[in-house]
Amino acid sequence: MQKHTRRRMLHMAGAATAALLAAPALAEEPFPQREIRFINAFSPGGTSDLLGRILADQLSQQLGQRVVVDNRTGAAGVIATAETARAAPDGHTILLASMGIMTITPQIQAVPYDIQRDLTPIINVASVYNILVASPKSPIHTWQDLVRLGRDPSKHLSCATVGTGSSQQLSCVLFASLTGTRLEQVPYRGGAPAILDIAAGRVDVMFGNMPEFMGQIREGGLRPIAYGAAEASPLLPEVPVISKTGLPGFVIPNWFGVVGPGGMSPALVARWNAEINRALAAPEVQQRFVENGLQRLGGSQQDFLRQIEADRAKWGQVIREHNIRAN
Repeated sequence: MQKHTRRRMLHMAGAATAALLAAPALAEEPFPQREIRFINAFSPGGTSDLLGRILADQLSQQLGQRVVVDNRTGAAGVIATAETARAAPDGHTILLASMGIMTITPQIQAVPYDIQRDLTPIINVASVYNILVASPKSPIHTWQDLVRLGRDPSKHLSCATVGTGSSQQLSCVLFASLTGTRLEQVPYRGGAPAILDIAAGRVDVMFGNMPEFMGQIREGGLRPIAYGAAEASPLLPEVPVISKTGLPGFVIPNWFGVVGPGGMSPALVARWNAEINRALAAPEVQQRFVENGLQRLGGSQQDFLRQIEADRAKWGQVIREHNIRAN
């Protein structure tokens, strides 16, 4: 019995020693070993796609491997998120997740994954605020015009969104609720197709992230009406701030963070966090953020986890108060 116990202890000690000797080799294993798949939940041309490509370009240079943006659109981000959740947690598949994907969608519809178990938050990268736009041909020049027309029983106004649970949809729902305006929601797979219909006058208005609108605004294809932040935008200082012109507290930020599949090792999370913080500090990335109205975030994994929890609670209350559900 004593010999058996001693033999077992020696075996365990030997195994532990082998593990310790192997640890440095595992830690030094090169990463990445192949092309990185950077999943994006929304269509090309929108804010998420723009941000993903800015990061992919810089990360490809840093890592010495291609970081390829893979747009997997549909179901308000559920398709892309489910695909990420199913991927191997080896660091070669990551997702650019919006605030809606991480904090809102799981509260308003059934999803084929557990947001806390099946995903690994890595880092929050950027925030943006929503701006209200209309067609240059539209009679809507101010948000007060929108309220006046939206209260007219003879008018039927529409508001484009990029899916249930998005910050765009929340902006539309809250604005209509706070002002007594009737707005029919028209969902799209991404910002780009919605912008085309707004510019053509097929849909009346849209709340959307500033970066996806800037090109059309500069070219005169969209009319900026109001900005949904606490302060005016440096890019469009002449556009009125909704919260300062009659709707106090109407501030709806959106953020985008990088997440991986559930079960990623702490070492991989730390590596990705460091690489993305480094990318965010690159002068070229900072310049492109400024040009497109993106606010740089970064920070630790814990910072990101705290943001997710805070917004999950905040928007959960809004969802319950306004009975927001997936169509």
